[in-house]
Amino acid sequence: VQLVESGGGLAQAGDSLRLSCKGNGITFDRADMGWFRQAPGKEREYVSSISWTGTRAYYTDSVKGRFTISKSNAEKTLYLQMVSLKPDDTGTYYCAAGSTDNDPRAYNNWGQGTQVTVSS
Repeated sequence: VQLVESGGGLAQAGDSLRLSCKGNGITFDRADMGWFRQAPGKEREYVSSISWTGTRAYYTDSVKGRFTISKSNAEKTLYLQMVSLKPDDTGTYYCAAGSTDNDPRAYNNWGQGTQVTVSS
C-alpha cells in the first residue's frame, strides 16, 4: 500500500491550497480515509475524515467551514481543499487509510506527508 500526498507549499493567511493523496495498492473505493497534521514539537492532530462511499465527512472544530474533504474513487485520490488558511494551519499534513476515527491509532496506512506553511 502506498499513499502519496502532494499540494503542500507556502501560503499567506487567507490563501487557499488543495492537498491530494494518491492511493496505490489499496482497495480505494472501500477505504475510509482521513487527514492529520503535525506541527513542530506537537502531536499528530486529526483534521478530517471521510467514509469509503464519500457520503459522510467529519472535521475537527478548528477547520469546519474552511476545509473540505472529498474522495474520487475513480481517480483513487483523496483531497483536502483548504481556504481561509491561518498560521495555525501550519504543519505536515498526512493522509491515512483505514478509518474515519479521530485517533491516529485507528489507521493502518499512512503517507509520507506534505508540508503546509502559512505566514501571517
